[in-house]
Amino acid sequence: MKVSEIGLFLGQWVRAPRHIGSVVPSGRALAAAIARHIEPNKGFVVELGAGTGAVTQALLQHGIPRSKLVLVELEQKFCDMLKIRYPGLRVLHGDARSLRTLLAEAGVDRVAVVVSSLPLRSLTFSTQRAVLRESVQVLAVGGDILQFTYIGGSPIHPMLQRRLGLVGKPVERVWLNVPPAVVWRYRKTYKERDPVAA
Repeated sequence: MKVSEIGLFLGQWVRAPRHIGSVVPSGRALAAAIARHIEPNKGFVVELGAGTGAVTQALLQHGIPRSKLVLVELEQKFCDMLKIRYPGLRVLHGDARSLRTLLAEAGVDRVAVVVSSLPLRSLTFSTQRAVLRESVQVLAVGGDILQFTYIGGSPIHPMLQRRLGLVGKPVERVWLNVPPAVVWRYRKTYKERDPVAA
């Protein structure tokens, strides 16, 4: 990663630490671990919180078709950088709480995998709930949400898992990341039970 990209990441973290979640971007080992748990030709892959593109690069190297990869990023500076770094990729500037609208406007229908680099545990519960509901509602049945965390235990509260029809488990520990991380996979098994309460 270029020094300018690290500087941009640090600057955005200082400005909005709750949105960025870490003082450094995801490492190569973590990005590769996330990519390993995706079937390249299964369908659309949506990356939430693409940042400087560390995970994006791993997804492309893993064989995710460029036509099936969609990046969603809240910070305009990151969006601008991603468009330069990955010409031709769909980079959507917007809030993951409006994911259905963003994808519909981009002509993206059912999604096979949502890759989340969002710092879920540092977000408010209502924001977590909104992001996850949107993610679940764009997933095809049997689709996955991949989320990593730096802290032990599920990054998605068990109550939200039950209400949203998700079953989760840790699929890989990445000791070489700084700090060490765990990749979790949540699979959509049925429709959400209580869309109002969820």
